[in-house]
Amino acid sequence: MTALDRLRLARSEGVGPVGYRRLMARFADAAAALDALPRLAAAAGRASPPAIPSPASAAREAERVAALGGRLLFLGDPAYPPLLAELADAPPVLAVLGDPASLGAPCVAVVGSRNASANGQRIAEALAADLAAAGYVVVSGLARGIDTAAHVGALSRGRTIACVAGGLDMPYPLENAALQAQIGGGGAVVAEAPPGTAPQARHFPRRNRVIAGLSLGVVVVEAAPRSGSLITARLAAEAGRDVFAVPGSPLDPRARGANGLLRDGAHLTETAQDVIDILRTPTPRIPRLALSEAQAEWEDRGEISAELRKKVMSALADLLGPAPTAVDDLIRRCQFSAAAVRTVLMDMELAGRLETLPGNRVALLARTG
Repeated sequence: MTALDRLRLARSEGVGPVGYRRLMARFADAAAALDALPRLAAAAGRASPPAIPSPASAAREAERVAALGGRLLFLGDPAYPPLLAELADAPPVLAVLGDPASLGAPCVAVVGSRNASANGQRIAEALAADLAAAGYVVVSGLARGIDTAAHVGALSRGRTIACVAGGLDMPYPLENAALQAQIGGGGAVVAEAPPGTAPQARHFPRRNRVIAGLSLGVVVVEAAPRSGSLITARLAAEAGRDVFAVPGSPLDPRARGANGLLRDGAHLTETAQDVIDILRTPTPRIPRLALSEAQAEWEDRGEISAELRKKVMSALADLLGPAPTAVDDLIRRCQFSAAAVRTVLMDMELAGRLETLPGNRVALLARTG
C-alpha cells in the first residue's frame, strides 16, 4: 500500500473521513478500495463513476506539500496523533508544517471570539503562556482575537499548533501569515485540505473538530452563542475531552457562550492551574479508537443483501433531511442493525446523496439536475 494510493482514496469523490476508515477496514489496502470504488458507487445507485484522482494528481499534491516544507500524515501511521485518531471522523490525511511530534504531545486548546475584548485577549495570552510553560502544547485556529492571543502567548513560553481551515499555503486571515510561519518554526501548522484550498465557511467546523480531537481539553475564553468556539467545545465533550470556560460579565454578549458552558457543567477557569489540576487528576479513559476500529472491522467482513439494503435505505430516507442528524440517533430509531445502517450510510455518501459532518453526523445533500 503506497502513500499515493491512500491520498487518492482520501480525495476521491464521495469518500469522507468515516467512509475512508470503513473502506480501509473492508479491503486489504487502499489500492483494493480504489479498484472497488466504482462498483460500490454503482451498487449504491450512483449514475456515473465517482471522480478518483490520478496517481499523477496525488503526486503533485504530495510534491506541493513537500515544497512548502511540510509532510503528509495518514491515519494509521505511527506518527499520526493518537488522540485525534480516536475520532470516528478523524481526517484520513493531514498536511503538517513544522514538528509532527508536537501533535502527539499533551495538548490543550484555547479558543474564543474573533471580536475579542482586550481583557479576553490578555487572559487567553496568559493562559496559553502558562500552559506552554507547564509542558502543554497549545492548540488553536489562527483566527483573529482569542486564537491569535493564544498562539502568541504559547510561543513566548513553549509550543503551539495552528489548525487551519484551508491549505497550508493559504493563510487566513492574511494578517496572520507571519504568525503562521513563526508557528511552523516553533510548533506545527496542520491542514486537512490540500494546498491551494481557500478557506470557506463549510471548512471551519471540520477544522474545529481537529482542534478538539488533538486536545485533552478545550478552554473557551470568550464566545458568542452559536459560535464556532462552542462547536469546538461540543465536539470535545462528545469525544470525552474536558471542557473549560472562563467566566465573563453578563453584560458582555461575548461572554454568553462561555457562561452558558459553565451552566452546562464546564470547568470554571481563571488560571492555567485550574486546567492543569483537572487534567492531572487520574480519570479512566476508554480508547475509543480501539473500539471503533474493531467494530468496523467486524461489521465489514461481509456485505448486506440487496433486499436488506433497499429496506434500510428506505427507512433512512424517511429519517434523514438537510439538517444534520447524529448517526447514533439514526441507529436507535431504525429497526435494523448498526452494521446495516452504517453500511447503507456509506453507500449513500458514495452515491452523492449524503454528507458526513463533524461529530458523527450526516445530512442529505440537495439533488442537482
